[in-house]
Amino acid sequence: MSQLYAKNLLGRLLVVAMTGLTTLLAGTAQAAAPGITGPTFYLTAQTANLNQPDGAAVYAWGYGCDTAHTPSGFNPPVSLMPGANCPTMQVPGPTLIVTEGQTVTVNLTNNLPTAAGNTSILFPGFQAASTGGVAGLLTQEAAPGGTVSYTFTATSPGTHAYYSGTQGDLQIEMGLYGAIIVLPATVPTACTTGYAAKNLSAEAAHHESDFRLSKSAYDHPKTCYDREYLFQFAEMDPNIHNQALAQVTALAGCIAGAPACSLEVPTEPYHPAYFLINGRSMPDDMDANYAIEYPHQPYNGNPHMHPGEQTLIRVIGQGRWQHPFHEHANHVRILGRDGNLIQTPPDSTGATELAGMLMFTTDTTPGQAFDGIFYYTGRGLNWDMYGHNPVSADPLALLTCTPDANGYNTGDPTAVNYFEWCQDHNKPLQVAPFGDVASGGPATLPDPNILTNGAWYSGSPYLGPDATTRATGPTSVFQPSNIQANPSNERGYAFMWHSHNEREITTNNVFPGGMLMMMLIDSREFVIDESN
Repeated sequence: MSQLYAKNLLGRLLVVAMTGLTTLLAGTAQAAAPGITGPTFYLTAQTANLNQPDGAAVYAWGYGCDTAHTPSGFNPPVSLMPGANCPTMQVPGPTLIVTEGQTVTVNLTNNLPTAAGNTSILFPGFQAASTGGVAGLLTQEAAPGGTVSYTFTATSPGTHAYYSGTQGDLQIEMGLYGAIIVLPATVPTACTTGYAAKNLSAEAAHHESDFRLSKSAYDHPKTCYDREYLFQFAEMDPNIHNQALAQVTALAGCIAGAPACSLEVPTEPYHPAYFLINGRSMPDDMDANYAIEYPHQPYNGNPHMHPGEQTLIRVIGQGRWQHPFHEHANHVRILGRDGNLIQTPPDSTGATELAGMLMFTTDTTPGQAFDGIFYYTGRGLNWDMYGHNPVSADPLALLTCTPDANGYNTGDPTAVNYFEWCQDHNKPLQVAPFGDVASGGPATLPDPNILTNGAWYSGSPYLGPDATTRATGPTSVFQPSNIQANPSNERGYAFMWHSHNEREITTNNVFPGGMLMMMLIDSREFVIDESN
């Protein structure tokens, strides 16, 4: 069995078996890529506890916003994301959002316990100059209670990491890391015409706000996107964190620089028990951004999209381990790494093509970032995922599908089945359906209570608010879908996105947990709310 076939097969099984997972997630806001805007930032390094799904509160260090200086702004703006905030300590640190060509200044104050010693920030990929502080091995450092300033030019668009350059084996493990997003200075014309314009019109037609930080990831016409998410992968060994806390407590009140006023925390052997997406483990990562139950883990991991959207995923490996991450439902087209767009040499006209690979499982090398495009259209399912029926009395079932040059229904961005793969229009899934869907398909669906663990299934393999009715008929009872609390207009497909290292989808060796989330693909009728 080929990798692609196996992936498609598993994806189809997940579509049927996990369609109704949206029930468990309904009402939560989605991810977006929230952060604070520059080009001048005032950060502090402090301590706090990180809440985990097993009830633990793990002692950690992290960057946050200095209370003496209000951030210049939030992006998305507070008008769109009213809950936006920047605590004095968070993991990951505040996402710093700047524009290509800007001169960026980051001021860091060290408010860690005195025994933790100096701290600093590295900005890989940028030529940073520093003022103040004291000399360190890799960069200027802020002594306990002291401040250091770093200045660099944001020379290249894309996603970049920042992290401590002081005793990295301990300080990065403790949580001193974050992301920089550099937006392109110019947006290619292609990102405001064609499919890009139609996708935006489709969102507007269904009353969705535009939460993108930009219209393109790079200064290249083929890096346009419709929706974006930032995911920072890391792991935590609680033994290291507990030892750091014990030593900090024992050395409270010691004098900075004194021989006995320093930590001696062993970081090997390394046995992480928590595997994090944006500082949270599953299922906590599916709660809202800025949720009050995670005061120091403000960013979530809960992506949504509609069929046909180009979804930009920004990913950084922030721990010390590689994390092979598998995005079900499609490959990911890698655009660039660490702000370096992967493209062919210019042709005779100066034009270039994207040259990044399609990845079945994306790799997150420690300290490295990548930008990639993910999309899903339902092409290749071999059934009409909207449950259309040309002889039905259901108006939605009578929708037409007029293929464009690429085979998709894109003539009317307001249509419920905008971007449907027309080759599958009116194709039935079921050989002998119970309800309003035409018969003759390739499969007979089994009892949902047997196949899908009861209420984890919406009762329908179709998208849209009337999907269950089309699958069961107006009077049929297809349990457990009718006892669920899904929003009335949501019937989406849920695809697992997770680490392919099996231990990393556990929390303290309990499954499910860890580095796992769901990509939820919703019909156009469902408004994807990214307001917090």
